[in-house]
Amino acid sequence: MKLKKFLLRYYPPGIILEYEQGGLLKQRTLDILNLQPTSDIDAIVDDLVRTEKLITPSKVEQVRKLVQRLQDKLAQTQDSTFYLFKVLRAHILPLTNVAFNKSGSSFITGSYDRTCKIWDTGSGEEIHTLEGHRNVVYAIAFNNPYGDKVLTGSFDKTAKLWSSESGKCFHTFRGHSSEIVCLNFDPKSTKVATGSMDTSAKIWDVETGVELCTLSGHTAEIISLSFNATGTHLITGSFDNTVMVWDVNTGKRVYTLVGHQAEISSAQFNFDCSLIATGSMDKTCKLWDFTRGCCIGTLRGHDDEVLDIAFDYTGQRLLTASADGTARCYNSTTHSLLSKMEGHEGEISKICFNPSGSRVLTASSDKTARLWDPETGEVKQVLEGHTDEIFSCAFNYEGNCIITGSKDNTCRIWR
Repeated sequence: MKLKKFLLRYYPPGIILEYEQGGLLKQRTLDILNLQPTSDIDAIVDDLVRTEKLITPSKVEQVRKLVQRLQDKLAQTQDSTFYLFKVLRAHILPLTNVAFNKSGSSFITGSYDRTCKIWDTGSGEEIHTLEGHRNVVYAIAFNNPYGDKVLTGSFDKTAKLWSSESGKCFHTFRGHSSEIVCLNFDPKSTKVATGSMDTSAKIWDVETGVELCTLSGHTAEIISLSFNATGTHLITGSFDNTVMVWDVNTGKRVYTLVGHQAEISSAQFNFDCSLIATGSMDKTCKLWDFTRGCCIGTLRGHDDEVLDIAFDYTGQRLLTASADGTARCYNSTTHSLLSKMEGHEGEISKICFNPSGSRVLTASSDKTARLWDPETGEVKQVLEGHTDEIFSCAFNYEGNCIITGSKDNTCRIWR
């Protein structure tokens, strides 16, 4: 093996090694999830050198400088005020979803007008309109980190794979017997998964467009799905109150996570895939051990349905958003409540951390989005201007740009 170069990943902190083996160029990542602005860099570098043979003595100083850069990035405060940059009257009918590519240079919007549009974030100009679906485009995704493909799922029972660069449709995935409501790319962008109201999920090959397997077992619609970081497993959350863990290569069910008393609203892996979090209409969020498939904690406290959940990049903290108009931040190891975010006058349908984990963003039916301090629960900024409920919000990779999507048919860019 011959080391070719180092690449940095800021969120979460890590160093990617690009090396040659047997004439092939390969990569592997050294995660440094415990890195903090106050960490002892020498101790971290010593640990990396001890565990990674590709870091030879001549490369140690270079690695030290890279770890320093990662630490400096974490130390930068991301508490700036956001201002409205642009209002996009994106579609003639209501939007369904918005999503950034990894760099945040472009984003996509789905709509009831049966199209998905690709936008340039910097100028607010429309790049492409992806036309071809015969009903609502409900679920959308970029194949991050690459960003050269877009996946759309529709109420017309099909999903489509597109080039984000040319707008060309590569494949139409047919096979579901009801609306497609959730979808995702695997981390290597070689497979996609679709979840449907027909109670099944399907896995498809990106290159050929061929269906690889059907995941059957749920007794109600699948409304949430997510691959783990290696792409070996998929989780599906359903209105049958359960979450199922699947082996992607065999299509076989590994576990069924049983315990919620009402429909699942969201199911997510943490970054290292040791934990699965599930939010439910039963007003709780549960944490599960991925390896054993067992519940290790139930997070209670909301007075109404839990509508969305999100881990921070290390998986140490977990957010819950509820129809009771509040959000909460928990320690995912001790399950203790860290903060409660109160101030919205309507249900919170979407929640996320900024990339560094220093701020929380919420979208609400009260027509506002809000920024919060996750440690104290204090509201830092209210993003106002939409004239109808905000159902989607997202940060770009740097954390210095926000998009909000509303039922007022507009998308707003905040910088």
